[in-house]
Amino acid sequence: MMDLLGLHHVTAITSDAQKCYDFYHNVLGLKLVKKTVNQDAVDTYHLFFADNEGSPGTDVTFFDFKDAPKHVGGANDIFAFTLRVPTDYSLYYFKQRFDEMQIKYGTVIKLNGKHALPFYDFDDRLIYLISDELNTGIPLGKPNPDSPVESVHQILGLGPVLLAVENTLVTASVLTQILGMERIGEYEYKDSLDAVHVFTMGDGGNGGEVHLLKRTGHSQQGYGGVHHVAFRLSDELKLQAALNKLNTGNIPNSGLVDRFYFKSLYFRDISGILFELATDGPGFSSDEPIDALGECLSLPAFLEARRNEIESALKPIQTK
Repeated sequence: MMDLLGLHHVTAITSDAQKCYDFYHNVLGLKLVKKTVNQDAVDTYHLFFADNEGSPGTDVTFFDFKDAPKHVGGANDIFAFTLRVPTDYSLYYFKQRFDEMQIKYGTVIKLNGKHALPFYDFDDRLIYLISDELNTGIPLGKPNPDSPVESVHQILGLGPVLLAVENTLVTASVLTQILGMERIGEYEYKDSLDAVHVFTMGDGGNGGEVHLLKRTGHSQQGYGGVHHVAFRLSDELKLQAALNKLNTGNIPNSGLVDRFYFKSLYFRDISGILFELATDGPGFSSDEPIDALGECLSLPAFLEARRNEIESALKPIQTK
């Protein structure tokens, strides 16, 4: 078993970093907790949005890859992710907010028994707000006192991530036999060719679930899509144990990678979906105080000497 604590973050691809900030902060009310670069492509922003403290399990992050194509949905893809709000009434609050701000949204449905509101960002990315009203398990994060959204309705965590694959049996075995998740149920969903299977990890609930859909058709990664999903491990010892498990099973992987704010390990499911395992620490306040998170361009120590070069290649983002 890998002792996963829950969801850590999802990373998506955006067509425009400024529009990304405008939508995820000004519309959804999330806090920009880190403005940095993709360590493997330093001309690309890596923006982290989360709760007030940048708590693990509350992050949605974005790359603005240059010349990325438009995402095409299909099989072997991260179909959608969900964002947790405190109550059912919070969904109504956001419907009113979306009406006022002319944001496209759909009819409230149920995902594994929880009320959820589908909506689309400026890249036409499908996201769900999911209610925590009947939720147990992994708690919500901390409200941001400076958010444009009222504290009682703020998005305070990452909820179930929906994976769409052609061969659900194989991916299910990866989730259970490799990652140590438990299958706890199923439900019907209009965009799945079969029942959606629900897997849980850690203390469970909305912050610890993966939902597995069956779909067909060729998918293409690009802006409007999700690049990868990350799962939480408490520390480097657990991460090393996970690496040993992958290596013992002859599963190709990245090896340990230092992302400065956490340590990571990457591997792909046979479907091609990219999974990341990430530690809870050191955290985003390791180089900025909590009340100043995301205000400046943060660079890991090994990139600091290239700051002028990196900043000159990035289009400035207005965050005030």
